[in-house]
Amino acid sequence: MTAVKIENVRVLDPIQQTDHIETVYFKSGQRVTHLDQVDETIDGQALWLMPSMVDLCARLREPGQQQHGTLKSEGHAARAQGILHVITPPDSKPIVQDNGALIHGLVEKAWQDGKIHLSIIGAQTQGLNGQQPANMAGLKKGGCLFVSNANAPFADDDVILRTLEYAAGLDLTVIFYPEEAQLAKDGCVHEGFVASRQGLPMISTLAETVAIAKYLLMVEATGVKAHFSLLSCGASVELIKIAKDKGLSVTADVAMHQLHLTDALIDGFNALAHVRPPLRSEKDKQALREGVQAGIIDAICTHHEPLNGSAKLAPFSETEAGISAFDSYVALGVQLVNEGVLTPLQWVEKVTTAPAHVANMLNTWQQQAGWVLIDPTAIWVLNSESMHSQGKNTPLIGQQLTGQVKQTFYR
Repeated sequence: MTAVKIENVRVLDPIQQTDHIETVYFKSGQRVTHLDQVDETIDGQALWLMPSMVDLCARLREPGQQQHGTLKSEGHAARAQGILHVITPPDSKPIVQDNGALIHGLVEKAWQDGKIHLSIIGAQTQGLNGQQPANMAGLKKGGCLFVSNANAPFADDDVILRTLEYAAGLDLTVIFYPEEAQLAKDGCVHEGFVASRQGLPMISTLAETVAIAKYLLMVEATGVKAHFSLLSCGASVELIKIAKDKGLSVTADVAMHQLHLTDALIDGFNALAHVRPPLRSEKDKQALREGVQAGIIDAICTHHEPLNGSAKLAPFSETEAGISAFDSYVALGVQLVNEGVLTPLQWVEKVTTAPAHVANMLNTWQQQAGWVLIDPTAIWVLNSESMHSQGKNTPLIGQQLTGQVKQTFYR
């Protein structure tokens, strides 16, 4: 339908900071002030209308891993959840994110195939080898807003310092996925009771906090803008708070599943709960929620990582880490509201304006954003039939969820 009227809908507008009931109109996917004639009228009572979302961390698997997902399949899955802007890490296989020209081609393909606005994080070092700085000037010219070495280790701390100085000179934000390689080693799950009982190799929270502490000292020394992505433990929240209190140009995000799930899910060697950073303790989960409430954690991302069925069939420690997270993203956000962690408008901010601000794309997002109609009371089951993503790898599979996107409006 090209002309739509939605009556008595709750509009959650993070730009205007408003939350009220009104009647809204859309023509060809764009919101307009009024229409004399409409093709469809929707009863918006008890429904929410919010701007389309910005995801700071999602792996779409193309190029190179189309057996797990494609720009078309994952773009469709993102759009179905009202996520029109997706930011992806620089660790595709093969790595092309150290070449500005190739990045431009991927961005165009993401719109053609998946109808999403894709932003690609540039490689911090050549081929993510951790040794030589990438051509960051060329990456910025190619449209990169960030650089990162993803989960690849650096050869030494001198390389980190040199790349941070380079990025600072270009006014590029550096994204850290903090993990100290020597402390994480071959671990795959949180260091806790469940992992000990099952004899699984563990990753201490120190692997994350030691990395954050080191990087923060370097951020302070170089003056670079830094974003810490995928926080997983309470001590990390404390370190980010200290950095912000000192006035450092630092932001942070957390994956939605870290606000809901814990390491209890790995019991029975459940490989669907194998994700990196690992699901942590109940205490960590609560601390992360408090960090979101307090604004220490700026945004909530999906950390979407689709995988095919065979990727989760080996013994736990040999399976590939990752959770397919697009399809449950809105429902888990509604759950945060229902549990009193955030108000509806606060949740909307954490997935729209806050990540757009982190990505320095607030104006672009406002120009390109669509609108998402949500039924916060809809009860449905997450299964292979209801999931849009090509990857069905989620520990929530088979569970009943509340909150569902009804329709997305976009140009």
